[in-house]
Amino acid sequence: MMQRPPAEPGMSIDEIDTPALVLDLDALEANLDLMAKLAGAAGVRVRPHAKTHKSPVIARLQMDRGAVGQCVQKVGEAEILAWGGVPDILVSNEVVSPVKLARLAALSRIARVAVCADNLLGVAAIEAAAADAGVRMPVLMEIEVGSARCGLPPGPEALTLAQRIAASPHLVFGGLQAYHGRAQHQRSLEERAASIGRTAELTGQMVEDLRRAGLPCPIVGGAGTGTFALEAASGVFNELQVGSYVFMDADYGRNAPAPPFRQALFVLGTVMSVPSPDTAVVDAGLKALATDSGLPLLWQRDGIAYVGASDEHGKLAVGPHATPPRLDERVMLVPGHCDPTVDRYDWYVGLRSGRVECLWPVAARGAMS
Repeated sequence: MMQRPPAEPGMSIDEIDTPALVLDLDALEANLDLMAKLAGAAGVRVRPHAKTHKSPVIARLQMDRGAVGQCVQKVGEAEILAWGGVPDILVSNEVVSPVKLARLAALSRIARVAVCADNLLGVAAIEAAAADAGVRMPVLMEIEVGSARCGLPPGPEALTLAQRIAASPHLVFGGLQAYHGRAQHQRSLEERAASIGRTAELTGQMVEDLRRAGLPCPIVGGAGTGTFALEAASGVFNELQVGSYVFMDADYGRNAPAPPFRQALFVLGTVMSVPSPDTAVVDAGLKALATDSGLPLLWQRDGIAYVGASDEHGKLAVGPHATPPRLDERVMLVPGHCDPTVDRYDWYVGLRSGRVECLWPVAARGAMS
């Protein structure tokens, strides 16, 4: 069941029903502008990852600033974006189910939709779906560059797979997917630079092998919010699949240095109990915030820490020199991990200067298929 909107335009922050997913619109717009500027200066394209925001509204804001399209991880996300007017979508993931591939092929009639593959059986399944639908689908080959997840190692087997894609009358070889997810949260710049240096080396060699075989790579995609500047400077990647930069979260803030973006996403909670001078409880617990990357942080409340979560409660520890929160006070919480936190909500509440300016649906919430 869709949640009722927690606010109306014109309300003050103290009138918002909580827990609520809140956007600082000034910070969001600054982040969008900065990424567009940095990518433009580096001469690379931006194809932001919509698994972060799950919103055709935010996708259009990104494309208004020059993004060439969007990435998604699921067919359901691709459908929501295409129906919302996004014309160029990459499913940066493997899809092997015939039912899902039929949906993806059908979607190709209203948008340019590409998908990834890392084995011959997967390519055959995509080919069958495209043939049944009477379309030609772009397919990117995913190579393993450090994530230890999907992808096949660069080399002869990968070259054979790329040639198989290119030879199909129902497919188009779209290039390479080369994402090093594990590098995004390596804490030191030295660690991240070493990881992406190796990624660029492997990817660059694969690009050269394909070139020698007569297969250009229209897309060489990868990168994330933690490493995008390294891929952009590598001379190998031409598309950045950045996602979290739009919002930021507490875990990215632990990188040294942190990515150069402002915190734009918050969960707004209400103090529901103050059982002692050194303890307060808010109405935002495990159901309101993803904790896989750690507990949330309190925004601009020195000396107060979020120290524990249960289903509907968040426990705050109030330090000896901190101003204790008062009953019914609103507090802004910085999620540890923005993507799964967003997936808990149906609405973004857009704030500017402390008042509600807009409500945007989290349209692809729960799109797991």
